[in-house]
Amino acid sequence: MFYCPVRIISGDNAMQKAESHLAVLGKKALIVSGRNSAKLSGALEDLNHILSRLGIASCIFDKVTENPVLQDVIEGSEFMREQACDFVIGVGGGSPIDAAKAISLAAANRLQASELYLTDKFLKAFPIVAIPTTSGTGTEATQYSVLTDPLEKKKAGFGHPLAFPKLAILDAKYTYSLPAEITLHTALDALSHLLEGLYSNQRSPLMYPCIYSGIGLIIKQLPVAMIDGRNKEARAELMQASLYGGMVIAQGSTTLQHSIGYPLTSEYNIAHGLANAMVMEEIMNLYQPHVHKELDALFAALQIGKEQFLEWLNALPYQKNVHISDEFITTAIPQIMASRNMALNPLQVSAVDIRRILEKIRM
Repeated sequence: MFYCPVRIISGDNAMQKAESHLAVLGKKALIVSGRNSAKLSGALEDLNHILSRLGIASCIFDKVTENPVLQDVIEGSEFMREQACDFVIGVGGGSPIDAAKAISLAAANRLQASELYLTDKFLKAFPIVAIPTTSGTGTEATQYSVLTDPLEKKKAGFGHPLAFPKLAILDAKYTYSLPAEITLHTALDALSHLLEGLYSNQRSPLMYPCIYSGIGLIIKQLPVAMIDGRNKEARAELMQASLYGGMVIAQGSTTLQHSIGYPLTSEYNIAHGLANAMVMEEIMNLYQPHVHKELDALFAALQIGKEQFLEWLNALPYQKNVHISDEFITTAIPQIMASRNMALNPLQVSAVDIRRILEKIRM
């Protein structure tokens, strides 16, 4: 099974190529972004130029933080209704685009913060446009939005077909301004999505060619992009890998690797992709007896062994350990066990398994 109802326009001058598709989505756009990335990347300037040429009015909600919180979504949805916007454009990394999805649903269905995870209340949505400025989440091709509840110290996602963007505009030039660290962390998120496409018990063999290609592109181009952020080929291929990752999890979702990463992000403010990378080797080792055929086929396609892959991964300059408290482990384990992603693991994962993984990355 494969379902991805997103019109994807990618490559050089993608914004200009998307003009006719933007023209039919509405009369006034709410642009959702973070404080700086949409401007620094050049995407906001290009978008405003196109909207002006089309005669489409717009206003901007630029309060989205790295981990979008429920109350910001509600504030954005109220602003959207006040401004009488009839479609939403998310510009930035995964956070602004995820927030744009949630704002669309909250505004269309007049939801409160307590209702943002109640997908049975999602009856309609305003059209959503996704313009990524990072290569990591692949959210431009998924039905997922990940939000944070700061009061509960909880980061969790929801998924619904209405959250798929109508239009995704991908131009790698919008990632040129990314520093090496963010380039690394976002690519590690994409890598996690691609690997989890093999791990999930809802994995789709239709996506295996994308998984193999995406992981191969990351292995080849991530070191290049970290050294030369304006390398056109490297940036384009990392964006392609990120898109593949989004398409993959749209079909099979994610597993323990994401479930265990969310509380690390919420409690210790660890970047999402970095949190996934910290546990990537341990998760692979845990899963391997149950997905050995899938991993063997992956490494055969990449023409490397598992050991070579892990050597490459561990040579990357990312933080491998974190100071984790006993209290955090005690609190996090039941939260992880209750995560919806846990139903998709290729084996029955126990609290003992989770504790062992957390202890492994403990500093």
